[in-house]
Amino acid sequence: MSDILPEDGTSGTLIGRVWRRGTANGPSVVAVRADGLHDITAAAPTVADLCNAADPVALVRKTTGEPLGTLSDLAGDLLAPIDLQAIKAAGVTFAVSLLERLIEEHAKGDPGRAEQVRKELNQIIGADVTAIKPGSPEAEELKKTLMARGAWSPYLEVGIGPYAEIFTKAPTMAAVGYGAEIGIRHDSDWNNPEPEVTLIVNASGTIVGATLGNDVNLRDIEGRSALLLGQAKDNNASCAIGPFIRLFDETFTLDDVRRAKVELEVTGPDQFRLRGQSDLSQISRDPTELVTHAMGRTHQYPDGMALMTGTLFAPTEPRTPGGPGFTHMVGDLVSVRSPKLGTLTNRVNHCDKIPPWTFGTTALMRNLAARGLL
Repeated sequence: MSDILPEDGTSGTLIGRVWRRGTANGPSVVAVRADGLHDITAAAPTVADLCNAADPVALVRKTTGEPLGTLSDLAGDLLAPIDLQAIKAAGVTFAVSLLERLIEEHAKGDPGRAEQVRKELNQIIGADVTAIKPGSPEAEELKKTLMARGAWSPYLEVGIGPYAEIFTKAPTMAAVGYGAEIGIRHDSDWNNPEPEVTLIVNASGTIVGATLGNDVNLRDIEGRSALLLGQAKDNNASCAIGPFIRLFDETFTLDDVRRAKVELEVTGPDQFRLRGQSDLSQISRDPTELVTHAMGRTHQYPDGMALMTGTLFAPTEPRTPGGPGFTHMVGDLVSVRSPKLGTLTNRVNHCDKIPPWTFGTTALMRNLAARGLL
């Protein structure tokens, strides 16, 4: 189980959630330490409470908690390490993802047309969008040029315009964690993982830590219309977050997030293997800027939020020789890893074959109350 942890093991301040069994049946907040997982729910009934504390790191360190067992023993009971936080996502935050969204739109969700559309768009756009800062005068000039050529798009609007794309990835409490199945719809023929660093933000808009996320995306459905984003993004088990939140302390800071590299590996039941990498140093908007687009005077989240920051990785490698670009197959094992954040691993299944989501906010409150933790 060592690969689930960051490269420096438990040197940082790691927190998570597990489903406790027996008399304490229910979700518990845990601190991840060298000797295993310690239940600190008595000090912080929810992860939202912990992240909204005046000093989350000090709270974790001063709370001894109840030893539950080793990480190996409890890996099968890990949950997403967030609970009451809103689950938001930023889209089109890298130049590559901008081009891929344009391809989806122009191909109308048809993966067979993707490569030809890719060539056409490169000729039309011309400019190196990686060098253009969103909202800048240069971006405005490019917008005018593309509009004159009839090539403007909603994706270009958020990719280089003044406003970031921020959407709700999943309802509160709907994310799945390490080891859980992740869902694609049976009526989608073009879909892929989106490995992302996920910011953990408290109620005041301060980033207090980070974790990993997989923003599972149905490219064919979103490509038919940007208005189908909810159908493409928010489905049963389509949001994976974990394995643990690493809080900002002397071992891990926002600058580590800014230069984080996120690796992806997909291993299929057909022996197909896909590898890729996303580099946050190439993001078009700083993580703090993304937070200001998601939270502030016009958007408040009293329980905080988890904000997925987008991905540089857009797989185009055909799964079969001569076939269209990559798409998932049921049974794919997807691993998202970053040196400072550990590894998030999930296996793909159809959304309607994965047990439905039933444990929401009301269930959590009743469970904590019954356990005398509220």
